[in-house]
Amino acid sequence: MARGRLRIYLGAAPGVGKTYAMLGEAHRRAARGTDVVVALVEDHGRARTAELATGLETVPRRTVEHRGARFTEMDLDAVLARRPEVALVDELAHTNVPGSRNAKRWEDVEALLAAGIDVVSTVNIQHLESLGDVVEGITGVRQRETVPDETVRRADQIELVDMSPEALRRRLAHGNVYPPDRVDAALSHYFRPGNLTALRELALLWTADRVDEYLQRYRTEQGIAATWPARERIVVGLTGGPEGGTLIRRAARIAARGSGSELLAVHIVRPEGPAAPAAPGELAAQRRLVEELGGSYHAVLAEDVPAGLLDFARGVNATQVVVGTSRRRAWRSLLYPGVGATVIRESGDVDVHVVTHEHAARGRPGLPGRLPVKLGRLRTVAGWLLGCLGPVLLTLLLLALGPGVGLPTAVLLFLTLTVGAALAGGVFPAIASALVGSALLNYYFAPPTHTFTITDRANILALGVFVGVGIAVASVVDLAARRSQQAARSRAEAETLAFLAGSALRGQDGPEDLLERVRETFQMESVALLERPGDRGSWQTRAAVGHRPAARPEDATVDVPVGDRLALVLTGRVLPAGDRRMLGAFAAQAVAVLERQRLAEEAAEARRLADNNRIRTALLAAVSHDLRTPLAGIKAAVTSLRSEDVAWSPEDEAELLAGIEEGADRLNQLINNLLDMSRLQTGSVTPLQRDVDLDEVVPLALAGVPAGAVRLDVAEDLPLVRADSGLLERVVANLVENAVKYSPPDLPVTVRADALRLPGGDRVELRVADRGPGVPEEARERIFAPFQRHGDAPRGNGVGLGLAVARGFAEAMGGSITAEDTPGGGLTMVVSLAAAARTAREPREPTPSTS
Repeated sequence: MARGRLRIYLGAAPGVGKTYAMLGEAHRRAARGTDVVVALVEDHGRARTAELATGLETVPRRTVEHRGARFTEMDLDAVLARRPEVALVDELAHTNVPGSRNAKRWEDVEALLAAGIDVVSTVNIQHLESLGDVVEGITGVRQRETVPDETVRRADQIELVDMSPEALRRRLAHGNVYPPDRVDAALSHYFRPGNLTALRELALLWTADRVDEYLQRYRTEQGIAATWPARERIVVGLTGGPEGGTLIRRAARIAARGSGSELLAVHIVRPEGPAAPAAPGELAAQRRLVEELGGSYHAVLAEDVPAGLLDFARGVNATQVVVGTSRRRAWRSLLYPGVGATVIRESGDVDVHVVTHEHAARGRPGLPGRLPVKLGRLRTVAGWLLGCLGPVLLTLLLLALGPGVGLPTAVLLFLTLTVGAALAGGVFPAIASALVGSALLNYYFAPPTHTFTITDRANILALGVFVGVGIAVASVVDLAARRSQQAARSRAEAETLAFLAGSALRGQDGPEDLLERVRETFQMESVALLERPGDRGSWQTRAAVGHRPAARPEDATVDVPVGDRLALVLTGRVLPAGDRRMLGAFAAQAVAVLERQRLAEEAAEARRLADNNRIRTALLAAVSHDLRTPLAGIKAAVTSLRSEDVAWSPEDEAELLAGIEEGADRLNQLINNLLDMSRLQTGSVTPLQRDVDLDEVVPLALAGVPAGAVRLDVAEDLPLVRADSGLLERVVANLVENAVKYSPPDLPVTVRADALRLPGGDRVELRVADRGPGVPEEARERIFAPFQRHGDAPRGNGVGLGLAVARGFAEAMGGSITAEDTPGGGLTMVVSLAAAARTAREPREPTPSTS
């Protein structure tokens, strides 16, 4: 069955018209004859949205009861049974009521897509999981309902629904978004022009990245190599020299001129050695500088530095390339034009910036005064010209000097020419030079001249020595060049492997990051790490990067087996044997990273099991002692009351019944804390966030506290807080009970609330202060751990869960609990919660809590 297609309307902010646009699309599809149903649409009381939803078939919602309240959710099973062509599912990031088939609505959408049903949905940019911290920093509000970025990124179509901040605020002021009683608060807090502008830019940039992914995919599928300047990308070429910092900063300034520009730094590593020697820590420092400036660093393996730089630039669709002025001496440009000049000549439609620097034309430190050992086309041609035409030109020159030049002198000059041909073109041009030179020496300089006959045996020996020495010198020079190539290649491989291994050992890269570096280094289309459970099992992809990675080794261009069950596969060009050897080391490194990831997951699971085991051990201890203590008291009192041997007075009976009630209350409290801790451990606490008045919640939390034990100071004009009233009541009750337990009887516990205005948003702090012995600063975090008691607290006073449960509930509501000293002695617990006035979110069906 083919998977359904997902279309998402991405909103820059609440109220921009995502649902309206989705319903309009549904009407257009229905008019074309498509079977469209409304699986779930939230109109939030907006008349125009509700009016647009009419005329579309709607699947009835499912009613879910939770904590005595009734809620409606999308009936996933009914939609699957109906099997429409297209289903409308609003608010992709919504959290379902506990008891639903899936915890999140995006999981319901995944089920519909898997069943072959196309889905049209909506989501706001602030609900993307990766942007939670960014949105909180902008608006001061932490979004509790999120959707994984990958779910949205995998959508077949993403359409941005945008609106200028001024237009959205006008829509809000006209009552088209929120009810009139919420308009003023929304306009003055969440919907401030600055917030809306920042969210709009965030949405535009995120959507631009997705568009860029689609563009790259299209260019790859269509085989388009030309640059499409849809977005400014600046590639800066680094050699590892001291000028790298200057180039990076210059490229960063160019990138800063346009919004959304991207900076990429690339270092080309040649198989036979670096294009220029680099200081050991220079490239590492330049990489840090690139990352600090918001760019990315890449290392690419290429035979030819200019071609590799331009291939990388075209591969990322770069619009500009930044290179530095050559550090080589001016005279060397006569022999080799240099990277910058070659890049300019072959750049085509890519703009090239050549940046001057203080090291220009000063020579490369430590570079020998000779030509590179790599024999490119230019050197090969030069070697053959020197080997074949050089002897002819030298002969003409010597003949022009007259008969004074003897055979020994001519032999030495021709031998020098042969060595030069070996240095320029290798062994074969040198052999050609020796053979041509020997023939010319014989004809023009060995008596009798102008004939190939030699009468003097000494001349025969001289010419033979000349040919032998020329060939020997050429062979030695060629062998030295080959050994130098091998050493330089080994150095380049070692540097690249050390860089990758260092990143992996420091834990900076995961399997995907390492595979991406392998793909860039060898300039491949895709790289994947495959694994199979047995010798004949099917291959499974453990990690993959690039476009259309191979799912089987036989489908790949390059297959590097690692043992019997793992294989590194690459798709793209065929690699030479030398690169395959280096690739084998990369494959082993990738497997090591994968194994380290597995070990980390196993270690985390082991820690979780150890924590659970510790909690179970403590729970058994609590059951064996702390829970038995109130049970023993209840049992004793009941046994006494049922005794027929004693005639109890009404006062004695009342005292025994009071003891039974007190023991039952204590037992109920212990069991509640144990259950609450269990729910916190399993992550099943889902708060019902709403506007709560502390003046109403705190008195309810003090119901079980003895009269006069607490002094309450909560002003009626405090801002409302964003919290779950049930969970907040439990938090305050546990903190107050703990404070009363340790505070002297004659010194009441103080409960006070204050409002704070902070840069990140308004907060309300509730402070529970006792006058007990206090807790040292180094032990304050330990008292919040489960089953922990501080000091010599008797075991009969509880199982040590009250503070752990309180902190867990507070954090579930987006708050925090910290401990600090009480002035004059004692401990103060500070509960910090977000003020409700800072939250302006779209109205929706409440999400219940588990408390």
